[in-house]
Amino acid sequence: MKQKYRLRRNSDFQRVRHIGKSYASPIMVLAFLRNELEHSRFGFVVNKRLGKAVRRNKIKRRMREATRLEILQIKPGFDIVLIARKRIDQATYAEISQSLKRLLQKADLL
Repeated sequence: MKQKYRLRRNSDFQRVRHIGKSYASPIMVLAFLRNELEHSRFGFVVNKRLGKAVRRNKIKRRMREATRLEILQIKPGFDIVLIARKRIDQATYAEISQSLKRLLQKADLL
């Protein structure tokens, strides 16, 4: 995913989590907030409870890839944070992708 589409600063993550709206599925939480940019930015959070670095990075790669494939359908002008839940550990890539699509539809971001 290109760098312009990534949330980097902790303050951006905190702002989305505390001020924005959120929707949840059994495997992930989607939090979003309107930004003043012409494109949407994305951040990915995987807690240390889900495993060591290799496992957490694999989960983040799957979440990033599912998002990358949907990026053209997502409305521009939002900061979006995806937070992994415990059950994502057993989910397949197809389940992650499907869950992301459902959450985006629920949030009216598609």
